Amino acid sequence: MTGIRWGYAINQWKPQFDDFVRREQHERALKTISIAGFEGVELTAGTGRWEPLGNPQQLAANFGSFAGFREFLAGCGVPAVSSFHYDPQQRSMEHLTGPLSPLAEADVPAVVARAVWFAEALTQLGGSVLVVRAAPSAGDDEPLDDAALHRLAACWQTVGRATLEHGVRTALHVDFLSALRSGDALDRLLERTEPDLVGLALDTGELTVAGIDPLSIVERHGDRIRYVRFKDALAVDEAEEYRQPHAEYAVRQRGGTREIPRWFGEPGIDGGLVDFPAVTRALLAARYSGWIVFASDPSPHPAASALLGGYVMQRELRPIANGR
Repeated sequence: MTGIRWGYAINQWKPQFDDFVRREQHERALKTISIAGFEGVELTAGTGRWEPLGNPQQLAANFGSFAGFREFLAGCGVPAVSSFHYDPQQRSMEHLTGPLSPLAEADVPAVVARAVWFAEALTQLGGSVLVVRAAPSAGDDEPLDDAALHRLAACWQTVGRATLEHGVRTALHVDFLSALRSGDALDRLLERTEPDLVGLALDTGELTVAGIDPLSIVERHGDRIRYVRFKDALAVDEAEEYRQPHAEYAVRQRGGTREIPRWFGEPGIDGGLVDFPAVTRALLAARYSGWIVFASDPSPHPAASALLGGYVMQRELRPIANGR
């Protein structure tokens, strides 16, 4: 048996900011995750009353306490929160702050404080990993020269040290809009950080859309991987439209010039580009131990996506992980 645990990201149930806010909706989603065979749920950081699962303050307001939320999870058959996914550039109504950047030295104390806020919650929710968006979108900032990489490294070193005090690992997530997908930027950032403090989040879907083979990342940085997200890719950003300003809307959401209807899908989807058995075997060879969280991003049929992912996990990937 390995130390791999299987989780599911709940964000795919929320296509719009004002959707998926009622307790009964959360209960149905969590019970679907449970019956699909997953033992943990990943929460996406969010703000305001439209995000009742989005941060510690909202969890306490909606469930009374972390213990109350864990009781709710247990009642749905989900033992733990695997992780929180935190993007510093998201505004916070709870803190009355705008976007923060890990590249701005003045923002680092607030980024660290916010990371600790989530880490403290994770320790009480059974989680062990804070997944952080490692860098802003490439089209919205200056290119990552050595000075910028130094600032990024300093920020995440400080965050990693602070979250580790609460028993929570920090893992850098590279999405397909990130400036870190260019050249050897990710390699150079990891060289500037300490492995014990700053890990890597392997997202198969984001890397594949970026034109990066996830297997190559496992081969080069297997010892730095602290978290894995299994998400399939349905297209590749071959024209490098990620460099456009405001690509979050024009490219990721609207599909770019090719009007890609969906960049991502759940593992098992028809036409998927990721070889999940190969990635699983590579992770085992790298002696990976930790959460593998399935995801789809917003799905037109989230329950069906979770059940299909659960089938792939139980029938194909868990037997590989268990050496059968």
